[in-house]
Amino acid sequence: MNRQLDAETGLQFFGKMTASISHEIKNVFAIINESAGLLEDYSLMAEKGMPIDPERLKVVSDRVMNQIRRANGITTNLNSLAHSVDEFEKSIDLDETLKLAVGLAQRLADMRSVTLEIQSPSDFPTVITSPFHLQNLIWQVLDFAMDASGDKKTVGLTFETDPGSVKIRFTGIEALANLPEAVFPTEKEAVLLKILGAIIHKDVNTREIHLILPKDIGQPLTAKSR
Repeated sequence: MNRQLDAETGLQFFGKMTASISHEIKNVFAIINESAGLLEDYSLMAEKGMPIDPERLKVVSDRVMNQIRRANGITTNLNSLAHSVDEFEKSIDLDETLKLAVGLAQRLADMRSVTLEIQSPSDFPTVITSPFHLQNLIWQVLDFAMDASGDKKTVGLTFETDPGSVKIRFTGIEALANLPEAVFPTEKEAVLLKILGAIIHKDVNTREIHLILPKDIGQPLTAKSR
């Protein structure tokens, strides 16, 4: 395993996610600051005896509350990402993992005008894996998939299970058939796949990428799982 590449990839992933999150938090602060300015203006108007429409105050109040809820969601995602390095092997809920991945990638998807959609099956399996490396790999696939989503600009995520493995499906990769084989996965993804004991399969007919993980990182995938 290329440990240097693993370390570089991990730091780049963590840096990109925290930079994106910090931009989101700054945007929240900017909106709250703007709302505070409006409330100050209304206070000055009230001091001068000017009538203030209660509905205008409610609009500002609702805007602040919405931004507080938004900030709480952003910091919750950051907290979950930070704790993903607590243990190398841990039992995790796959549905929660994908929702976190989408939450972390949302701003970067919005910048590309790409919609991310999760379809959660009724069965929410747990897998024993490395949470941080899995988040990193999901991001690498999403990053590629968003650029290759074509005119539809929608990337879907879902998963299915069998007794020994879990398949995460990334759908809507419209340009997949038109790209050279060497474009993806790269050496960066290969290192993460080796760490996780996982494989990637590209289905050009359905325009999907399948990430197949063992349910236990300590138990290698069998030929049947592949």
